[in-house]
Amino acid sequence: MNFLKIIYSPTFLLFILLLSGHTAKSQKVDTDSLLTVIVKDMKNNPPNYKLNLERGLLGKKLAPDYLDYYLLLGRNHELLQQKDSARYYYNYVIDKNPKYEDAFAYIINLDLEEKKYDEGLMIANKAIDLYPENKNFQLKRIAYYSSQKDTKNEEKSLQSIKEKFPNDPEIQQLLVNLYSEINSDILGIYYNFTSISRDAVGPWHLASANYIRQRKWGSLVGRISYANRFSQSQSIANGIQYEIESYINTGKKSYSYFDAAYSSDLAFPKLRLAYSFFYNFKNGWEADLGARYIKGKDSESASFNVGVGKYIGSAWLNFRTYIQKDNPAFLINSRYYFKSKYDYVSLFGGYGTSPDNRTTLGEYEQRSTLESYRIGIGYSVTFSKHYIGGFLASFNKQEYVPGLNQNELELGFSLQYKL
Repeated sequence: MNFLKIIYSPTFLLFILLLSGHTAKSQKVDTDSLLTVIVKDMKNNPPNYKLNLERGLLGKKLAPDYLDYYLLLGRNHELLQQKDSARYYYNYVIDKNPKYEDAFAYIINLDLEEKKYDEGLMIANKAIDLYPENKNFQLKRIAYYSSQKDTKNEEKSLQSIKEKFPNDPEIQQLLVNLYSEINSDILGIYYNFTSISRDAVGPWHLASANYIRQRKWGSLVGRISYANRFSQSQSIANGIQYEIESYINTGKKSYSYFDAAYSSDLAFPKLRLAYSFFYNFKNGWEADLGARYIKGKDSESASFNVGVGKYIGSAWLNFRTYIQKDNPAFLINSRYYFKSKYDYVSLFGGYGTSPDNRTTLGEYEQRSTLESYRIGIGYSVTFSKHYIGGFLASFNKQEYVPGLNQNELELGFSLQYKL
């Protein structure tokens, strides 16, 4: 046992290395071999960090210009929680040769961990100048801005990196997360007109006004809606609905959706309750699971919904199915985002009547048992800094009794003002 300790000691290694030759070529081989020993040991479980420091100091003595030893010394000091020593060696490597990309990565992470934001931001900017194609360095700079709640520079950097990597789902997800955390208050109005091809049926009108309060924890929406449905040129159902809707962040990768709506008028169901849980996976994937409950004047129904979505660059694709008592519903939705979450074009289509379609909620119980095919397009844009305008058009082939169909054309318009 004592003999093994001797042959593995740094002093003995130095003695062997010195005996192996004095030429530059033989020293290069020896120092490379010792470097390999350190790297190999760091992959062990557990590694011997203290012995690696001794080996590193030995290698540094043998080859003082061999910066790989300094880098490994810094790494082993960091893993031993000796942060000041680690920072010294990382800075030494960068000062001697800024082409050591790993040195930048280590010290940037170290400064971020220790909340040395000003120092870390300077190093990150230097790394980005030297390695403009390294996405990780740019994401680290964004992490510094995020840690300091500097949403202005965070958004600016995200938009910049998005132009360089337009098809990266991680960047798009970071943008969505950022916009969901920016404090904002929005007032909005919406109007939907539905034309129905069946004689003497329609039109339908739906108008609403809402207030959105967006905070870091999530959002809260208050909405009042008015509906009026005509037949034979007379109003057959009209009334008001009161609604509260909310998205609440439940973790770094998850959030929940809640909705409750009430009305005492025939144009709406008496009560609507909704809940969904969303979880974000890697590579831009998202899944959701939820339930819906609708109580009408003389009936009630419950359904479950399952969905999956994915970011592909600036595009968002989503598929959701509603498991209902009589007839399932399916919805495919896609959006292509431009400069913000309020600027996009959307395409959607589906089969069946879902409990999330506000324009048909007054007839949900009847329509959910019949066939329906829907397709549509939407557009949203910000202008004059504070305004958000939106347009939606859809076509729905709706079965109104078994075997007989009517065509429905919907046109929707929205205008929102960011306070």
